[in-house]
Amino acid sequence: MVLLLLPEVKMAAASSELLTGWCLFGLSLLAILAFCWVYVRKYQSRRESEVISTITAIFALAIALITSALLPVDIFLVSYMKNQNGTFKEWADANVTRQIEDTVLYGYYTLYSIILFCVFLWIPFVYFYYEEKDEEDTSTCSHFQTALKYTLGFLIVCAVLLLIGAFVPLDVPQKRNSTEWEKVKFLFEELGSSHGLAALSFSISSLTLIGMLAAVTYTAYGMSALPLNLIKGTRSPTYERLENTEDIEEVEQHILRIKSKCKDGRPLPTRDRRNLQQLEERLRLLRRRERHLEFIEKSCWTKFCGAMRPLKIIWGVFFILVALLFTISLFLSNLDKALHSAGINSGFIILGTNLTNPLNMLLPVLQTVFPLDYILITTIIMYFIFTSMAGIRNMGIWFFWIRLYKIRRGKTRPQALLFLCMILLLIVLHTSYMIYSLAPQYVMYGSQKYLVQHNMTLVDGQPGNVTTYVPKVCDADAPEDQCTITRTYLFLHKFWFFSAAYYFGNWAFIAVFLIGLIVSCCKGKKSVIEGEVDEDDSDISDDEPCVYYG
Repeated sequence: MVLLLLPEVKMAAASSELLTGWCLFGLSLLAILAFCWVYVRKYQSRRESEVISTITAIFALAIALITSALLPVDIFLVSYMKNQNGTFKEWADANVTRQIEDTVLYGYYTLYSIILFCVFLWIPFVYFYYEEKDEEDTSTCSHFQTALKYTLGFLIVCAVLLLIGAFVPLDVPQKRNSTEWEKVKFLFEELGSSHGLAALSFSISSLTLIGMLAAVTYTAYGMSALPLNLIKGTRSPTYERLENTEDIEEVEQHILRIKSKCKDGRPLPTRDRRNLQQLEERLRLLRRRERHLEFIEKSCWTKFCGAMRPLKIIWGVFFILVALLFTISLFLSNLDKALHSAGINSGFIILGTNLTNPLNMLLPVLQTVFPLDYILITTIIMYFIFTSMAGIRNMGIWFFWIRLYKIRRGKTRPQALLFLCMILLLIVLHTSYMIYSLAPQYVMYGSQKYLVQHNMTLVDGQPGNVTTYVPKVCDADAPEDQCTITRTYLFLHKFWFFSAAYYFGNWAFIAVFLIGLIVSCCKGKKSVIEGEVDEDDSDISDDEPCVYYG
Protein backbone atom coordinates (compact mmCIF):
# COMPACT_ATOMS: atom_id res chain seq x y z
CA MET A 1 0.00 0.00 0.00
CA VAL A 2 2.88 2.36 0.77
CA LEU A 3 4.36 1.66 -2.67
CA LEU A 4 0.98 2.39 -4.21
CA LEU A 5 0.61 5.73 -2.47
CA LEU A 6 4.22 6.95 -2.50
CA PRO A 7 4.50 9.48 -5.35
CA GLU A 8 7.53 9.44 -7.58
CA VAL A 9 8.54 13.05 -7.01
CA LYS A 10 11.90 14.72 -7.23
CA MET A 11 14.60 13.69 -4.81
CA ALA A 12 14.31 17.06 -3.11
CA ALA A 13 10.84 16.05 -1.93
CA ALA A 14 12.23 13.17 0.07
CA SER A 15 13.10 15.32 3.08
CA SER A 16 13.09 14.11 6.63
CA GLU A 17 9.48 15.16 7.33
CA LEU A 18 8.05 13.50 4.22
CA LEU A 19 9.97 10.31 4.85
CA THR A 20 8.90 10.42 8.48
CA GLY A 21 5.25 10.70 7.43
CA TRP A 22 5.46 7.70 5.11
CA CYS A 23 7.43 5.67 7.64
CA LEU A 24 4.76 6.36 10.24
CA PHE A 25 2.12 5.25 7.73
CA GLY A 26 4.06 2.06 6.99
CA LEU A 27 4.48 1.29 10.70
CA SER A 28 0.78 1.95 11.21
CA LEU A 29 -0.01 -0.70 8.57
CA LEU A 30 1.99 -3.30 10.49
CA ALA A 31 0.35 -2.25 13.75
CA ILE A 32 -3.10 -2.46 12.12
CA LEU A 33 -2.52 -6.00 10.85
CA ALA A 34 -1.24 -7.13 14.25
CA PHE A 35 -4.18 -5.52 16.04
CA CYS A 36 -6.75 -7.06 13.67
CA TRP A 37 -5.30 -10.53 14.16
CA VAL A 38 -5.32 -10.21 17.96
CA TYR A 39 -8.82 -8.67 18.04
CA VAL A 40 -10.45 -11.32 15.84
CA ARG A 41 -8.69 -14.19 17.59
CA LYS A 42 -9.73 -12.77 20.95
CA TYR A 43 -13.45 -12.78 20.17
CA GLN A 44 -13.90 -15.70 17.79
CA SER A 45 -15.47 -18.90 19.10
CA ARG A 46 -13.02 -21.65 19.97
CA ARG A 47 -15.48 -24.32 18.89
CA GLU A 48 -16.81 -22.76 15.70
CA SER A 49 -13.75 -20.98 14.32
CA GLU A 50 -13.38 -21.30 10.55
CA VAL A 51 -10.26 -20.42 8.58
CA ILE A 52 -12.04 -18.60 5.75
CA SER A 53 -14.28 -16.54 8.03
CA THR A 54 -11.30 -15.66 10.25
CA ILE A 55 -9.21 -14.49 7.28
CA THR A 56 -12.18 -12.53 5.92
CA ALA A 57 -12.80 -10.83 9.25
CA ILE A 58 -9.14 -9.91 9.71
CA PHE A 59 -8.85 -8.59 6.15
CA ALA A 60 -12.08 -6.56 6.32
CA LEU A 61 -11.16 -5.05 9.69
CA ALA A 62 -7.67 -4.21 8.39
CA ILE A 63 -9.11 -2.49 5.29
CA ALA A 64 -11.38 -0.42 7.54
CA LEU A 65 -8.47 0.74 9.69
CA ILE A 66 -6.15 1.35 6.70
CA THR A 67 -8.83 3.47 5.02
CA SER A 68 -9.16 5.56 8.18
CA ALA A 69 -5.35 5.96 8.27
CA LEU A 70 -5.38 7.44 4.75
CA LEU A 71 -7.14 10.63 5.87
CA PRO A 72 -4.15 11.96 7.91
CA VAL A 73 -1.85 11.03 5.00
CA ASP A 74 -4.07 12.95 2.57
CA ILE A 75 -4.02 16.04 4.81
CA PHE A 76 -0.27 15.72 5.34
CA LEU A 77 0.56 15.54 1.62
CA VAL A 78 -1.44 18.61 0.58
CA SER A 79 0.02 20.54 3.52
CA TYR A 80 3.60 19.49 2.87
CA MET A 81 3.65 20.93 -0.66
CA LYS A 82 3.62 24.50 0.71
CA ASN A 83 5.82 26.47 3.07
CA GLN A 84 4.50 28.27 6.11
CA ASN A 85 4.89 31.61 4.31
CA GLY A 86 2.33 30.54 1.70
CA THR A 87 4.70 29.73 -1.17
CA PHE A 88 5.04 26.39 -2.89
CA LYS A 89 8.20 24.42 -2.22
CA GLU A 90 10.76 24.32 -5.00
CA TRP A 91 9.99 20.74 -5.98
CA ALA A 92 6.19 21.24 -5.90
CA ASP A 93 5.62 22.42 -9.46
CA ALA A 94 2.31 21.87 -11.24
CA ASN A 95 3.20 18.41 -12.52
CA VAL A 96 4.42 17.14 -9.16
CA THR A 97 1.37 18.59 -7.38
CA ARG A 98 -0.95 16.91 -9.85
CA GLN A 99 0.98 13.65 -9.47
CA ILE A 100 0.59 13.71 -5.71
CA GLU A 101 -3.13 14.47 -6.01
CA ASP A 102 -3.63 11.64 -8.50
CA THR A 103 -1.64 9.20 -6.38
CA VAL A 104 -3.76 9.89 -3.30
CA LEU A 105 -6.90 9.69 -5.46
CA TYR A 106 -5.81 6.30 -6.81
CA GLY A 107 -5.18 5.22 -3.22
CA TYR A 108 -8.79 6.08 -2.39
CA TYR A 109 -9.95 4.34 -5.56
CA THR A 110 -8.12 1.19 -4.52
CA LEU A 111 -9.31 1.14 -0.90
CA TYR A 112 -12.89 2.11 -1.69
CA SER A 113 -13.04 -0.50 -4.45
CA ILE A 114 -11.83 -3.12 -2.00
CA ILE A 115 -14.51 -1.97 0.45
CA LEU A 116 -17.17 -2.38 -2.24
CA PHE A 117 -15.77 -5.83 -2.99
CA CYS A 118 -15.92 -6.81 0.69
CA VAL A 119 -19.37 -5.37 1.41
CA PHE A 120 -21.14 -6.59 -1.75
CA LEU A 121 -19.32 -9.82 -2.58
CA TRP A 122 -16.79 -11.36 -0.22
CA ILE A 123 -18.42 -10.90 3.21
CA PRO A 124 -21.99 -11.77 2.02
CA PHE A 125 -20.75 -14.88 0.23
CA VAL A 126 -18.77 -16.17 3.23
CA TYR A 127 -21.67 -15.32 5.56
CA PHE A 128 -24.31 -17.15 3.53
CA TYR A 129 -21.95 -20.06 2.94
CA TYR A 130 -21.57 -20.69 6.67
CA GLU A 131 -25.27 -20.10 7.26
CA GLU A 132 -25.99 -22.89 4.79
CA LYS A 133 -23.21 -24.99 6.30
CA ASP A 134 -25.28 -25.26 9.48
CA GLU A 135 -27.65 -27.46 7.46
CA GLU A 136 -25.97 -30.84 7.83
CA ASP A 137 -28.08 -32.62 5.24
CA THR A 138 -26.77 -30.58 2.29
CA SER A 139 -23.56 -30.92 0.30
CA THR A 140 -20.70 -28.46 -0.11
CA CYS A 141 -21.72 -27.80 -3.70
CA SER A 142 -25.22 -26.94 -2.53
CA HIS A 143 -23.77 -24.56 0.09
CA PHE A 144 -21.73 -22.83 -2.60
CA GLN A 145 -24.66 -22.47 -5.00
CA THR A 146 -27.04 -21.12 -2.36
CA ALA A 147 -24.47 -18.62 -1.05
CA LEU A 148 -23.76 -17.47 -4.61
CA LYS A 149 -27.47 -17.03 -5.26
CA TYR A 150 -27.97 -14.77 -2.25
CA THR A 151 -24.74 -12.87 -2.98
CA LEU A 152 -26.00 -12.12 -6.47
CA GLY A 153 -28.60 -9.81 -4.90
CA PHE A 154 -25.82 -7.75 -3.29
CA LEU A 155 -23.98 -7.56 -6.61
CA ILE A 156 -27.11 -6.24 -8.32
CA VAL A 157 -27.43 -3.51 -5.68
CA CYS A 158 -23.77 -2.58 -6.17
CA ALA A 159 -24.19 -2.41 -9.96
CA VAL A 160 -27.27 -0.21 -9.62
CA LEU A 161 -25.44 2.21 -7.32
CA LEU A 162 -22.47 2.42 -9.68
CA LEU A 163 -24.72 3.06 -12.68
CA ILE A 164 -26.70 5.75 -10.88
CA GLY A 165 -23.52 7.50 -9.82
CA ALA A 166 -21.92 7.17 -13.25
CA PHE A 167 -24.80 8.11 -15.55
CA VAL A 168 -26.57 10.79 -13.55
CA PRO A 169 -24.23 13.76 -14.04
CA LEU A 170 -24.23 16.71 -11.72
CA ASP A 171 -24.09 19.08 -14.72
CA VAL A 172 -26.56 19.22 -17.61
CA PRO A 173 -25.90 19.76 -21.34
CA GLN A 174 -25.76 23.41 -22.27
CA LYS A 175 -27.75 22.99 -25.50
CA ARG A 176 -31.48 22.79 -24.98
CA ASN A 177 -32.14 21.20 -28.37
CA SER A 178 -29.68 18.35 -27.93
CA THR A 179 -30.45 15.10 -29.67
CA GLU A 180 -30.73 11.84 -27.80
CA TRP A 181 -27.34 10.75 -29.12
CA GLU A 182 -25.73 14.00 -27.91
CA LYS A 183 -27.24 13.43 -24.45
CA VAL A 184 -25.91 9.87 -24.32
CA LYS A 185 -22.52 11.08 -25.59
CA PHE A 186 -22.52 13.74 -22.88
CA LEU A 187 -23.15 11.08 -20.22
CA PHE A 188 -20.17 9.03 -21.39
CA GLU A 189 -17.98 12.15 -21.58
CA GLU A 190 -18.94 12.99 -18.02
CA LEU A 191 -18.11 9.45 -16.95
CA GLY A 192 -14.75 9.51 -18.71
CA SER A 193 -13.77 12.98 -17.56
CA SER A 194 -14.24 12.09 -13.90
CA HIS A 195 -12.42 8.75 -14.23
CA GLY A 196 -15.35 7.07 -12.51
CA LEU A 197 -15.14 9.40 -9.50
CA ALA A 198 -18.88 10.10 -9.49
CA ALA A 199 -19.81 6.42 -9.78
CA LEU A 200 -17.52 5.36 -6.98
CA SER A 201 -18.42 8.40 -4.88
CA PHE A 202 -22.16 7.67 -5.15
CA SER A 203 -21.67 4.03 -4.14
CA ILE A 204 -19.40 4.93 -1.24
CA SER A 205 -21.74 7.73 -0.14
CA SER A 206 -24.62 5.26 -0.10
CA LEU A 207 -22.62 2.95 2.13
CA THR A 208 -21.57 5.95 4.24
CA LEU A 209 -25.25 6.72 4.77
CA ILE A 210 -25.70 3.23 6.22
CA GLY A 211 -22.51 3.77 8.21
CA MET A 212 -24.07 6.93 9.63
CA LEU A 213 -26.97 4.88 11.01
CA ALA A 214 -24.50 2.40 12.51
CA ALA A 215 -22.47 5.25 14.01
CA VAL A 216 -25.58 6.81 15.53
CA THR A 217 -26.54 3.44 17.00
CA TYR A 218 -23.19 2.04 18.16
CA THR A 219 -20.53 4.79 18.21
CA ALA A 220 -22.67 7.35 20.02
CA TYR A 221 -23.60 4.81 22.68
CA GLY A 222 -20.03 3.50 22.93
CA MET A 223 -18.70 7.02 23.54
CA SER A 224 -20.78 7.16 26.73
CA ALA A 225 -20.74 3.51 27.81
CA LEU A 226 -16.99 2.87 27.47
CA PRO A 227 -15.76 5.69 29.78
CA LEU A 228 -18.42 5.14 32.43
CA ASN A 229 -17.81 1.39 32.49
CA LEU A 230 -14.12 2.08 33.09
CA ILE A 231 -14.94 4.51 35.89
CA LYS A 232 -17.57 2.36 37.63
CA GLY A 233 -15.78 -0.95 37.15
CA THR A 234 -17.45 -4.31 37.77
CA ARG A 235 -19.00 -5.97 40.79
CA SER A 236 -16.90 -8.04 43.14
CA PRO A 237 -16.78 -11.72 42.02
CA THR A 238 -16.82 -12.85 45.67
CA TYR A 239 -19.97 -10.87 46.43
CA GLU A 240 -21.62 -12.05 43.22
CA ARG A 241 -20.80 -15.66 44.04
CA LEU A 242 -22.42 -15.36 47.47
CA GLU A 243 -25.57 -13.91 45.91
CA ASN A 244 -25.57 -16.65 43.28
CA THR A 245 -25.23 -19.36 45.97
CA GLU A 246 -28.24 -17.94 47.80
CA ASP A 247 -30.24 -17.94 44.56
CA ILE A 248 -29.30 -21.59 43.94
CA GLU A 249 -30.49 -22.60 47.40
CA GLU A 250 -33.76 -20.69 46.95
CA VAL A 251 -34.46 -22.30 43.56
CA GLU A 252 -33.66 -25.79 44.91
CA GLN A 253 -36.15 -25.26 47.74
CA HIS A 254 -38.84 -24.25 45.26
CA ILE A 255 -38.14 -27.37 43.17
CA LEU A 256 -38.36 -29.63 46.21
CA ARG A 257 -41.58 -27.96 47.27
CA ILE A 258 -43.18 -28.62 43.88
CA LYS A 259 -41.92 -32.22 43.67
CA SER A 260 -43.29 -32.95 47.12
CA LYS A 261 -46.80 -32.56 45.70
CA CYS A 262 -46.47 -35.76 43.67
CA LYS A 263 -44.97 -38.06 46.32
CA ASP A 264 -48.19 -40.05 46.54
CA GLY A 265 -48.07 -40.76 42.80
CA ARG A 266 -50.51 -38.10 41.71
CA PRO A 267 -49.51 -36.25 38.51
CA LEU A 268 -48.57 -32.59 38.77
CA PRO A 269 -50.97 -30.01 37.42
CA THR A 270 -50.01 -28.32 34.15
CA ARG A 271 -49.16 -25.07 35.91
CA ASP A 272 -46.81 -26.81 38.36
CA ARG A 273 -45.11 -28.76 35.55
CA ARG A 274 -44.49 -25.53 33.68
CA ASN A 275 -43.12 -23.84 36.80
CA LEU A 276 -40.90 -26.87 37.53
CA GLN A 277 -39.44 -26.75 34.03
CA GLN A 278 -38.68 -23.04 34.34
CA LEU A 279 -37.05 -23.53 37.75
CA GLU A 280 -34.87 -26.37 36.47
CA GLU A 281 -33.70 -24.21 33.56
CA ARG A 282 -32.91 -21.38 35.97
CA LEU A 283 -31.02 -23.78 38.21
CA ARG A 284 -28.84 -24.90 35.29
CA LEU A 285 -28.14 -21.27 34.47
CA LEU A 286 -27.22 -20.45 38.07
CA ARG A 287 -24.86 -23.42 38.27
CA ARG A 288 -23.17 -22.29 35.08
CA ARG A 289 -22.77 -18.84 36.63
CA GLU A 290 -21.37 -20.51 39.74
CA ARG A 291 -18.64 -22.24 37.70
CA HIS A 292 -17.72 -19.02 35.90
CA LEU A 293 -17.66 -16.95 39.09
CA GLU A 294 -15.53 -19.52 40.90
CA PHE A 295 -13.04 -19.49 38.02
CA ILE A 296 -12.93 -15.67 37.90
CA GLU A 297 -12.57 -15.38 41.68
CA LYS A 298 -9.43 -17.56 41.64
CA SER A 299 -7.97 -16.05 38.48
CA CYS A 300 -4.73 -14.06 38.66
CA TRP A 301 -6.09 -11.83 35.92
CA THR A 302 -8.84 -10.63 38.26
CA LYS A 303 -6.27 -9.65 40.86
CA PHE A 304 -4.26 -7.82 38.21
CA CYS A 305 -7.35 -5.92 37.03
CA GLY A 306 -8.07 -4.96 40.63
CA ALA A 307 -4.59 -3.49 40.95
CA MET A 308 -5.13 -1.52 37.72
CA ARG A 309 -8.37 0.08 38.89
CA PRO A 310 -6.85 3.57 39.46
CA LEU A 311 -5.46 3.57 35.92
CA LYS A 312 -8.85 2.50 34.50
CA ILE A 313 -10.54 5.37 36.35
CA ILE A 314 -8.02 7.85 34.91
CA TRP A 315 -8.61 6.50 31.39
CA GLY A 316 -12.37 6.65 31.92
CA VAL A 317 -12.25 10.29 33.00
CA PHE A 318 -10.01 11.10 30.03
CA PHE A 319 -12.34 9.33 27.58
CA ILE A 320 -15.46 11.05 28.90
CA LEU A 321 -13.74 14.45 28.60
CA VAL A 322 -12.75 13.63 25.02
CA ALA A 323 -16.32 12.52 24.27
CA LEU A 324 -17.69 15.79 25.65
CA LEU A 325 -15.11 17.72 23.60
CA PHE A 326 -16.23 15.94 20.43
CA THR A 327 -19.90 16.45 21.20
CA ILE A 328 -19.49 20.17 21.89
CA SER A 329 -17.41 20.61 18.73
CA LEU A 330 -19.96 18.70 16.66
CA PHE A 331 -22.82 20.74 18.14
CA LEU A 332 -21.11 24.07 17.36
CA SER A 333 -20.24 22.91 13.83
CA ASN A 334 -23.83 21.83 13.14
CA LEU A 335 -25.15 25.04 14.68
CA ASP A 336 -22.84 27.00 12.36
CA LYS A 337 -24.29 25.15 9.37
CA ALA A 338 -27.85 25.75 10.57
CA LEU A 339 -27.26 29.49 10.92
CA HIS A 340 -24.94 30.30 8.05
CA SER A 341 -25.35 27.68 5.31
CA ALA A 342 -27.48 28.05 2.20
CA GLY A 343 -29.91 25.41 3.47
CA ILE A 344 -30.86 21.87 2.62
CA ASN A 345 -30.62 22.36 -1.15
CA SER A 346 -26.88 22.99 -0.79
CA GLY A 347 -26.35 20.09 1.63
CA PHE A 348 -25.82 22.58 4.49
CA ILE A 349 -22.30 23.24 3.18
CA ILE A 350 -20.69 26.42 4.46
CA LEU A 351 -17.69 28.22 3.01
CA GLY A 352 -15.46 28.95 5.96
CA THR A 353 -16.10 28.83 9.68
CA ASN A 354 -18.28 31.39 11.44
CA LEU A 355 -18.67 29.68 14.82
CA THR A 356 -15.39 28.19 15.94
CA ASN A 357 -15.17 25.08 18.09
CA PRO A 358 -12.47 23.68 20.41
CA LEU A 359 -10.98 21.33 17.80
CA ASN A 360 -10.90 24.05 15.16
CA MET A 361 -8.96 26.21 17.60
CA LEU A 362 -6.65 23.40 18.71
CA LEU A 363 -5.57 22.06 15.30
CA PRO A 364 -4.03 25.34 13.99
CA VAL A 365 -1.99 25.59 17.19
CA LEU A 366 -0.70 22.03 16.79
CA GLN A 367 0.19 22.69 13.14
CA THR A 368 3.19 24.70 14.25
CA VAL A 369 4.85 21.59 15.71
CA PHE A 370 5.19 18.65 13.33
CA PRO A 371 3.50 16.14 13.54
CA LEU A 372 1.21 16.95 16.49
CA ASP A 373 -1.82 17.82 14.34
CA TYR A 374 -1.60 14.53 12.43
CA ILE A 375 -1.22 12.61 15.68
CA LEU A 376 -4.38 14.30 16.97
CA ILE A 377 -6.36 13.48 13.80
CA THR A 378 -5.18 9.86 13.96
CA THR A 379 -6.09 9.69 17.65
CA ILE A 380 -9.59 11.03 16.94
CA ILE A 381 -10.14 8.43 14.22
CA MET A 382 -8.92 5.58 16.42
CA TYR A 383 -11.11 6.85 19.27
CA PHE A 384 -14.19 6.66 17.04
CA ILE A 385 -13.25 3.13 15.99
CA PHE A 386 -12.63 1.85 19.53
CA THR A 387 -15.83 3.41 20.87
CA SER A 388 -17.69 1.79 17.97
CA MET A 389 -16.21 -1.57 18.94
CA ALA A 390 -17.25 -0.95 22.55
CA GLY A 391 -20.79 -0.04 21.48
CA ILE A 392 -21.17 -3.16 19.34
CA ARG A 393 -19.70 -5.33 22.11
CA ASN A 394 -22.12 -3.93 24.72
CA MET A 395 -25.26 -3.90 22.58
CA GLY A 396 -24.71 -6.86 20.30
CA ILE A 397 -25.87 -6.97 16.68
CA TRP A 398 -29.54 -6.15 16.20
CA PHE A 399 -31.97 -6.08 13.29
CA PHE A 400 -34.53 -3.56 14.50
CA TRP A 401 -35.88 -5.17 17.73
CA ILE A 402 -34.43 -8.64 17.06
CA ARG A 403 -31.03 -9.48 18.51
CA LEU A 404 -29.07 -11.50 15.97
CA TYR A 405 -25.71 -12.07 17.67
CA LYS A 406 -23.66 -11.23 20.70
CA ILE A 407 -20.01 -10.26 20.60
CA ARG A 408 -18.30 -12.19 23.39
CA ARG A 409 -14.71 -13.03 24.15
CA GLY A 410 -13.86 -16.47 22.84
CA LYS A 411 -17.51 -17.24 22.01
CA THR A 412 -18.43 -15.18 18.95
CA ARG A 413 -19.74 -17.14 16.00
CA PRO A 414 -18.12 -16.72 12.56
CA GLN A 415 -21.25 -15.04 11.18
CA ALA A 416 -21.23 -12.53 14.03
CA LEU A 417 -17.58 -11.65 13.36
CA LEU A 418 -18.40 -11.02 9.71
CA PHE A 419 -21.30 -8.79 10.74
CA LEU A 420 -19.02 -6.96 13.16
CA CYS A 421 -16.38 -6.26 10.51
CA MET A 422 -18.97 -5.12 7.96
CA ILE A 423 -20.45 -2.69 10.48
CA LEU A 424 -17.00 -1.34 11.30
CA LEU A 425 -16.28 -0.92 7.57
CA LEU A 426 -19.40 1.21 7.21
CA ILE A 427 -18.68 3.22 10.36
CA VAL A 428 -15.15 3.99 9.18
CA LEU A 429 -16.58 5.39 5.94
CA HIS A 430 -18.73 7.77 7.99
CA THR A 431 -15.82 8.67 10.27
CA SER A 432 -14.27 10.83 7.52
CA TYR A 433 -17.38 13.00 7.42
CA MET A 434 -17.45 13.17 11.22
CA ILE A 435 -13.89 14.51 11.19
CA TYR A 436 -14.87 17.01 8.52
CA SER A 437 -17.80 18.16 10.67
CA LEU A 438 -15.44 18.69 13.61
CA ALA A 439 -12.77 20.57 11.63
CA PRO A 440 -14.06 21.40 8.13
CA GLN A 441 -11.38 23.87 7.05
CA TYR A 442 -8.53 21.67 8.27
CA VAL A 443 -9.86 18.58 6.48
CA MET A 444 -10.24 20.58 3.25
CA TYR A 445 -6.82 22.28 3.18
CA GLY A 446 -4.71 21.02 6.06
CA SER A 447 -2.17 23.64 7.14
CA GLN A 448 -1.85 25.29 3.71
CA LYS A 449 -1.51 29.05 3.36
CA TYR A 450 -1.57 31.32 0.31
CA LEU A 451 -0.29 34.82 -0.42
CA VAL A 452 -2.68 37.76 -0.41
CA GLN A 453 -1.78 41.12 -1.88
CA HIS A 454 -1.75 43.83 0.76
CA ASN A 455 -1.25 47.57 0.15
CA MET A 456 0.58 49.51 2.85
CA THR A 457 0.81 53.29 3.25
CA LEU A 458 4.13 54.66 4.55
CA VAL A 459 3.73 57.12 7.41
CA ASP A 460 7.34 58.07 8.05
CA GLY A 461 6.91 61.49 6.52
CA GLN A 462 6.81 60.09 2.99
CA PRO A 463 3.34 58.98 1.97
CA GLY A 464 3.12 56.29 -0.66
CA ASN A 465 1.77 52.84 -1.43
CA VAL A 466 3.82 49.68 -1.04
CA THR A 467 2.44 46.35 -2.23
CA THR A 468 3.32 43.37 -0.07
CA TYR A 469 2.15 39.77 0.11
CA VAL A 470 1.06 38.32 3.42
CA PRO A 471 0.27 34.64 4.09
CA LYS A 472 -3.31 33.67 4.86
CA VAL A 473 -4.80 30.33 5.86
CA CYS A 474 -6.42 28.61 2.89
CA ASP A 475 -10.18 28.85 2.72
CA ALA A 476 -12.96 28.77 0.12
CA ASP A 477 -11.97 32.24 -1.15
CA ALA A 478 -8.46 31.12 -2.06
CA PRO A 479 -7.51 30.81 -5.78
CA GLU A 480 -7.69 27.26 -7.08
CA ASP A 481 -4.04 27.26 -8.15
CA GLN A 482 -2.87 28.35 -4.71
CA CYS A 483 -4.59 25.84 -2.43
CA THR A 484 -5.01 22.12 -3.04
CA ILE A 485 -8.18 20.47 -1.74
CA THR A 486 -7.81 17.04 -0.16
CA ARG A 487 -9.18 14.11 -2.10
CA THR A 488 -11.28 13.19 0.94
CA TYR A 489 -13.33 16.35 0.54
CA LEU A 490 -14.09 15.52 -3.10
CA PHE A 491 -15.54 12.16 -2.12
CA LEU A 492 -17.55 13.65 0.75
CA HIS A 493 -19.32 16.42 -1.16
CA LYS A 494 -19.91 15.07 -4.62
CA PHE A 495 -23.69 14.88 -4.01
CA TRP A 496 -25.49 17.53 -1.96
CA PHE A 497 -28.32 15.27 -0.75
CA PHE A 498 -25.87 12.97 1.03
CA SER A 499 -24.36 15.99 2.80
CA ALA A 500 -27.84 17.02 3.93
CA ALA A 501 -28.48 13.52 5.31
CA TYR A 502 -25.14 13.58 7.15
CA TYR A 503 -26.09 16.93 8.68
CA PHE A 504 -29.28 15.54 10.23
CA GLY A 505 -27.33 12.40 11.21
CA ASN A 506 -24.99 14.57 13.30
CA TRP A 507 -27.94 15.89 15.28
CA ALA A 508 -29.15 12.33 15.84
CA PHE A 509 -25.62 11.35 16.92
CA ILE A 510 -25.58 14.10 19.57
CA ALA A 511 -29.04 13.11 20.84
CA VAL A 512 -28.15 9.40 21.12
CA PHE A 513 -24.90 10.24 22.91
CA LEU A 514 -26.73 12.33 25.52
CA ILE A 515 -29.39 9.64 26.00
CA GLY A 516 -26.69 6.96 26.31
CA LEU A 517 -24.82 9.11 28.81
CA ILE A 518 -27.91 9.42 31.01
CA VAL A 519 -28.69 5.70 30.76
CA SER A 520 -25.08 4.72 31.52
CA CYS A 521 -25.02 7.01 34.56
CA CYS A 522 -28.24 5.51 35.94
CA LYS A 523 -27.13 1.89 35.45
CA GLY A 524 -25.26 0.17 38.26
CA LYS A 525 -21.99 -1.71 38.03
CA LYS A 526 -21.83 -4.50 35.50
CA SER A 527 -21.49 -8.11 36.51
CA VAL A 528 -17.96 -9.45 36.27
CA ILE A 529 -19.34 -12.04 33.82
CA GLU A 530 -21.66 -9.63 32.01
CA GLY A 531 -22.98 -11.20 28.81
CA GLU A 532 -21.03 -14.43 29.27
CA VAL A 533 -23.83 -16.49 30.83
CA ASP A 534 -27.27 -15.30 29.76
CA GLU A 535 -30.61 -17.04 29.68
CA ASP A 536 -31.50 -15.68 26.24
CA ASP A 537 -28.26 -16.65 24.50
CA SER A 538 -28.82 -17.03 20.78
CA ASP A 539 -25.27 -18.26 20.25
CA ILE A 540 -23.96 -21.76 20.74
CA SER A 541 -22.31 -21.18 24.09
CA ASP A 542 -19.06 -22.57 25.39
CA ASP A 543 -19.00 -23.64 28.97
CA GLU A 544 -15.27 -22.97 29.21
CA PRO A 545 -14.82 -19.73 31.16
CA CYS A 546 -12.90 -16.91 29.54
CA VAL A 547 -9.94 -15.52 31.44
CA TYR A 548 -10.13 -11.91 30.24
CA TYR A 549 -12.96 -10.16 31.97
CA GLY A 550 -13.19 -6.39 32.19
